[in-house]
Amino acid sequence: MHRLAVAAVVSVTLVGAQAPAGSAGGPNTWTVDTQHTSAGFSVKHMMVSTVRGTLGPVKGTIEYDGKSAESIKADITIDVTGINTGDDSRDKDLKSGEGLFEVAKYPTVTFKSKRAIASAAGGFKLVGDLTIHGVTKEVTLDVEGPSAPIRQGPMLRAGASATGTINRRDFGLSYNRMIEAAPVVSDEVKITIEVEATRD
Repeated sequence: MHRLAVAAVVSVTLVGAQAPAGSAGGPNTWTVDTQHTSAGFSVKHMMVSTVRGTLGPVKGTIEYDGKSAESIKADITIDVTGINTGDDSRDKDLKSGEGLFEVAKYPTVTFKSKRAIASAAGGFKLVGDLTIHGVTKEVTLDVEGPSAPIRQGPMLRAGASATGTINRRDFGLSYNRMIEAAPVVSDEVKITIEVEATRD
């Protein structure tokens, strides 16, 4: 059930406007604002209801020339030891259960972009390598944004939203309990990422 909204991470690529030179990491480097960024996931339970949760704190950097979506490069890490679905028992299973995240061994989910492809309506597709449970697969996220950057004090801020769907089994999340021939947890996991990034 935890297709790792990790791909989520990718949405950080949304940064959106050229910032002045001199910020840490270089003139085109934006930093994910962990306090204002979230990676969420949703999955069907017994094909009846939808369970939603968050994966944990999101960190990372984004390179963007302020002109072209194709210039975007994202390097994101999600601390999945912070998985939260609002149920302590379920969260414990997700973190340590067989065929699930096993966070003691695999505490993070990472995303490293390969390319960004501009699309209609000001959005773009972000293609990159998503690593969950020690397994790396190429995924594509649909990104809305970036927003027009605004200045708050010394910092520029911009945001975006990313969505995608993955098959948890592709990443070794093979939990497979059945009840009356119906899976307790769907293989398909939807990911939603809300990202805010900053630079000076």
